[in-house]
Amino acid sequence: MPEVLLPFPRAFAEFTNPDDADEVFRCDLTWLTSRYTCIFGRGCKGIYADRPNDGCCTLGAHFADADDEKRVRKAVKQLTPELWQNHKEGRKRGWVELEDEDTVAPGEKPGRKTRVFNGGCIFLNEPGFPGGEGCALHHLAVGQGRDFLETKPDVCWQLPIRRQFRTVQRADDTSYTEISIGEYSRDGWGPGGHDLDWYCTANTEAHVGKEPVYRSNRPELVALMGQAAYDVLVELCADFEDRPGRALRHAADPAAKAPRSRS
Repeated sequence: MPEVLLPFPRAFAEFTNPDDADEVFRCDLTWLTSRYTCIFGRGCKGIYADRPNDGCCTLGAHFADADDEKRVRKAVKQLTPELWQNHKEGRKRGWVELEDEDTVAPGEKPGRKTRVFNGGCIFLNEPGFPGGEGCALHHLAVGQGRDFLETKPDVCWQLPIRRQFRTVQRADDTSYTEISIGEYSRDGWGPGGHDLDWYCTANTEAHVGKEPVYRSNRPELVALMGQAAYDVLVELCADFEDRPGRALRHAADPAAKAPRSRS
């Protein structure tokens, strides 16, 4: 079945962060209990039709901050020509660039990102490369027995989970920070998200995981929420899964009722 039309009914749960009483998590149970899984190299069509083997690694990755770039830089120093197809190019001409000024909001400075080379992220290995297709930084982590959270840019290891912050003002003039944990759907990419030729999170092709997102993406969620908050989330997700019916389950999951097709 093709990509389902957004939005559709979802279930959310809110709870106070066990580690900080001034923070409240708002979690999308519909997304977190879905059977989404990354299918890169296993049916992923890529976000652009003319680059089907890139997955979402075509545009380069924007660094969240200086610490994010510093952590990736340490990993890059460990890459060898056997692991990184563009090793010579990256070493000689660099692997960081500034984002296009045309994409930057007025008054803001261009951010730093991984460089685009030969039409894709410079760390993207092409199919057939002996060191492995896909992200060289990912292969580095796997080969060293580490989690790829330690080697890849924040935006890369977080996708397709999206964490957002906002200040909520109560009627009594007090406030708290709301931290939402949910699906990085097309709109997360900004206006350009609607121009992507294919996108995975709402496609039934990608909802074939053996475990729900809250379990298969445990390391990422712990990093984004903290262990104590994640433990609360597990209980809430398990309770939601035990409820009868699928009215508020993800519309792209094969067992969901009557998903609507994207025309």
